[in-house]
Amino acid sequence: MIEVENLCKIYGTTSALKDISFAVEPGEILGFLGPNGAGKTTTLRILSGYLPATSGTARIAGYDVHEQSMAVRQKIGYLPESPPLYPDMTVEGFLHFVARLKQVNSRDRRFRVDAAIKKCGLLDRRKSLIRKLSKGYRQRVGIAQAIVHDPPVIVLDEPTVGLDPRQIIEVRNLIKSLAGDHTIILSTHILPEVTMTCSRVTIVNRGQVVATGSPETLVEELTAGTGYELEIDAGVTLGQLQGIAEIPGIKFLEYTAGKFPEHRQGIKVVCAPEVEVGPELVLGFAASGLNLYEMRRTRASLEDVFLQLTQQGNSEVEEPDHESRNLTQPQSGESGSAPESEILTVEIEPVPEPTQDLESEC
Repeated sequence: MIEVENLCKIYGTTSALKDISFAVEPGEILGFLGPNGAGKTTTLRILSGYLPATSGTARIAGYDVHEQSMAVRQKIGYLPESPPLYPDMTVEGFLHFVARLKQVNSRDRRFRVDAAIKKCGLLDRRKSLIRKLSKGYRQRVGIAQAIVHDPPVIVLDEPTVGLDPRQIIEVRNLIKSLAGDHTIILSTHILPEVTMTCSRVTIVNRGQVVATGSPETLVEELTAGTGYELEIDAGVTLGQLQGIAEIPGIKFLEYTAGKFPEHRQGIKVVCAPEVEVGPELVLGFAASGLNLYEMRRTRASLEDVFLQLTQQGNSEVEEPDHESRNLTQPQSGESGSAPESEILTVEIEPVPEPTQDLESEC
């Protein structure tokens, strides 16, 4: 439904987009993610016909965005970050006005407006002036104007920005209800929204696509996977840690900073994907003579993937070297920490990955 190939946009000497390529299948919700200045809004403006691309192609519903701009505009509904609303019009009057602008047939106009009002939960606000609506309801009106002509493709740029938690849930449910009948590309900074709303994700950084896939696949492929956070006795010895580190399935251990009760410290255990080491951890700590006060399961998230990918290429950000398996004590001054000069390093032999071919699964 949406095909983008080698899309470039140059402002003067600045490249906002560098050969961006991705596709969105019919009925799919694609989360389009990236830090500020990554090129998200520029891409969406090109897809909506608001900006021309410097080079490359973009097609929506089979129409070229540059060559067949008017046909494309009839096939999309676009909600920019700031909804284009007329505050002195009523909700119903504004949607009729937009329907006329989008050349909805006069015989179908009433039906389309009523359908948009119903889908967006505006039945009890249809006669209200837009300026009297809360931000959440204004956002609903913005989505209603994007779908009033029943387009096959909907482009949403930060649809939940500035909303309170309840309004975010309402807008999220609205967007999910539109999937299937519409193909949706959604740009947002709220990563939990992407996990709960989108079937696939494209992440851009510095004008380039750095990853595409389902949220679950990206988490599994690009992060260390699941693990545990432990609270144990402070002042552990090298030999005690070596025994834990050699448990099959453990990739690496590291101390965690934080406030802990007196004479305790935190340790993070990161495991290979699809490997369960919980029982072995408990037995290992018991055998080593360490007291295990607390054990919490942790899972990588889309936020971890986002941070990892958008930090790549930044010389100011140092990536942790997990191959060295360095175990560094927390900084001095924290409860349960050792003096700053004390560093423990444990050399761990590489642990064979599970025999299951994860790459083929993904």
